Formats: sequence, C-alpha cells, structure tokens
Amino acid sequence: MEFVTYEQDGFVGIITINRPKALNALNSQVLEELDAAFSAVDLDKTRAVILTGAGEKSFVAGADIGEMSTLTKAEGEAFGKKGNDIFRKIETFPIPVIAAVNGFALGGGCEISMSCDIRICSENAVFGQPEVGLGITPGFGGTQRLARIVGVGMAKQLIYSARNIKAEEAKRIGLVNEVYPLEELLPAAKKLAGIIAANAPIAVRNCKKAINEGLDADMDDAIVIEEKLFGDCFETEDQKAGMGNFLEKDKEKKLKVVPFQNK
Repeated sequence: MEFVTYEQDGFVGIITINRPKALNALNSQVLEELDAAFSAVDLDKTRAVILTGAGEKSFVAGADIGEMSTLTKAEGEAFGKKGNDIFRKIETFPIPVIAAVNGFALGGGCEISMSCDIRICSENAVFGQPEVGLGITPGFGGTQRLARIVGVGMAKQLIYSARNIKAEEAKRIGLVNEVYPLEELLPAAKKLAGIIAANAPIAVRNCKKAINEGLDADMDDAIVIEEKLFGDCFETEDQKAGMGNFLEKDKEKKLKVVPFQNK
C-alpha cells in the first residue's frame, strides 16, 4: 500500500497513515487502504491495534479538500458513505483500537479518532470539526460521535463555531484520555495496548461488544446484552485459566499463613 503501513509488535498491531506531505489527509485511496489494512489484521495473533499518523505535525488533517471541492451532491454522499463505512468498521472492530493522535486531528481526523475505542494525544495535538467554515457538515460521523463523547451542548458549540481546541482542552472535555509529550506518545500507546493485550482476549472482545451495543439500547435491553456476553465467556480456556490461576494463588496465600501460637 502507498499511504498506509502496518507493523506487528507482539500482540499489538500498529497502523500508520503515511501521507505526511499532505498532513495525512484522507482521500479515497487512503480510505481504501485503511479498509484493507484493518481487513488484513490477523485476529488470532493481534489483541489490540494502534492507529497513528506519520510525522510530527499531523495525525490526520482532515478529508482531502482538493478531492471534495468538485463533488456533486451524489458524489458527496457517496464519499461520506465511504468514510463512514471504514470508520464504522474501526468502531466495531473485534479488538480494541487506540488512537495515538500526533498533531492535527481536524474534520475527518477528529472523526476517525472518535471511531477508536481510546484516544490519547501529544501536547501539540489540535482537534476540531471545521466543516461549516467550508460550507459543508461533518460527513464521517462527527455530528453523531462527538455528541456521544463530549455531550450534546459542547458538540454543538464546537461544530457550529468550527473552533479548534488544543490538547489540554480536549482532555478537559473528555475527548481524549491523556496528553503526552510527542516523543512519549507512541511508547505510551504501546504500553497501554500491551496492558490490554495481556488480559484474556475473549473477555476483552466481549467487553467491547457489550459497551458498543449497549450504548445504542435502553438499559433493560443493554443488561440482556451484557448477560449474554458474560455467559459467553464461560467454558472458554480464558475463563478456566484465569479463574484457575486466581484460586491457585489464593490457596497458596492461605498455606503461607502461620497460625498464632500462644506460648
């Protein structure tokens, strides 16, 4: 692939959007390569994925305005669908996806980060949905995911005003979890992915599925979703090993206790 690279680091996959001369902007080819990259992840060998951008300036500066500028109504809708399909694929990917946001995350860049499970960013990160300043709406899920993450009022303010926000404000409103110096961002993402990968993979996958599906259901239905995925973990090797190890350690602790003797 020309604009997307993939690296395997133990149980962690790293997908990098590699179009730094265009600040990693999303055109049709980048979207198609992202789709192919996620399709190619070996889920038997990978327990978490990191998504980042090449270079120090930009995660993803947005969708490619040069490509969008001449689109018809029908072509614009089709381009929005192409982006939404891959972003939804990331959002519902069976294993957790961590966005390591290095620099600009504007428009489609903010939107693709929001399709990931967890967002961490560098100190130079800038987030925003500037589309109304270009005469369009956010088209890759921004009007839907931003409101779900930071609340309706804040989402409307950011989208209507087209205002960009820096890393610390993004953390304050809950758009990102943590902010790191640029040189520490990818190591921090790898550490977090490694912690996730060390846990029982079936349980982690079921947790992601339960959270995602539950958010779109009322509480009564959401609890049923959780019950089924909870039950689905039983009789698996993960569950047997995890509980077996816990009980064995508990037994060893009790054996080490020396009873008090009154002489």
